[in-house]
Amino acid sequence: MSKVVISVVAKSGSGKTTLLEKIIKILKKKNIKIAVIKHDVHNFEMDKPDKDTWRHSQAGADIIAISSPQKFAMIEKRESELTLEEIIERIKGVDLIITEGYKKENKPKIEVFRRAVQTTLLCEPHELIAIASDVTFDIGVPCYCINDAEGIANEIIKFMEKQSSSNKQQKKYKD
Repeated sequence: MSKVVISVVAKSGSGKTTLLEKIIKILKKKNIKIAVIKHDVHNFEMDKPDKDTWRHSQAGADIIAISSPQKFAMIEKRESELTLEEIIERIKGVDLIITEGYKKENKPKIEVFRRAVQTTLLCEPHELIAIASDVTFDIGVPCYCINDAEGIANEIIKFMEKQSSSNKQQKKYKD
């Protein structure tokens, strides 16, 4: 399977992170390698004050990396934000990239809709793979109960398989 990118979008407080946690656990049980890209419009901080990497950053290092047998992380100071495509290009060795918070990007989306948080969908039907909601939508897109992580995970797998066969067809015609 080639690398597939989907976005999970919603208004804040809709439960997208909670749903995404459940979906990731289900997909991991099916041996799917997953990367998640979280968009943050604020100036996030990963370093803990007084730890070595924080101290290196405070001293002026432009890139700080930390590595252990189990994990690797790199923090790069930037003059401008990387595009989603630039971030995707840096990710290797996964089957699926899930983005959270990239509402305006041109990626297939799963929208999490909670009636108490919003009144209308953020996305147009042609942008959507599925909807996870506490109300039913009849717009020609699969609509799952907001708690049906298994159903949504299966919808993602179907989408990945469809993308994979489409990529094979395109490659076949290029050869």
